[in-house]
Parts: sequence; structure tokens; C-alpha cells
Amino acid sequence: MTPEERVAFIRTRLEAALSPRSVAIKDESARHAGHSGHGGGGHYQVTIVAEAFAGKSRIERHRLVYGAVDEAMGNEIHALSIKAYTPQEYPEG
Repeated sequence: MTPEERVAFIRTRLEAALSPRSVAIKDESARHAGHSGHGGGGHYQVTIVAEAFAGKSRIERHRLVYGAVDEAMGNEIHALSIKAYTPQEYPEG
């Protein structure tokens, strides 16, 4: 998968699983190139705003996100940094 395809994959999976109001995905792979354990997958930062996070702890929210992209973790996606908000919590919402 190309980096663009990975971003599209992440977006598609998150939209299907969580129906977010918004989702922003930033490819941070270049910042991690060459470090031990980088592997072949990319590093991504996800900021997602969804009603699905209402009443959920930070860990539960992260589990929902990881669950949506689980099949790509460890090969296409090496690392995911997650910021998960409800629409009421989102600082710019």
C-alpha cells in the first residue's frame, strides 16, 4: 500500500465503524524513519470526532479506533496516535 492508500484505508474504516462527524489523518512516517522497530508500516496521527465516543473512557475510545483498523495494524500501520472526542468535547467544535 502507498502512504496515500493507507490514509484512505484508515479513513474508510473509521467512517464505516464510527460514523464520525470529522476525521483528520496525518502521515507522520517520515519523522520515524530509521528508528528501531519502525518496520514497513506507517505512523499516523488521527483526530476523530464522533458521537460513538460519548460515555466512553479514553481507553475504550482507542479500542474502538484500533478495532476499526485492526487488520492493518503491525503491517500497513506501524503506529497510531489517537485523539478521540465527542462533538461536545472537540476544542474547535
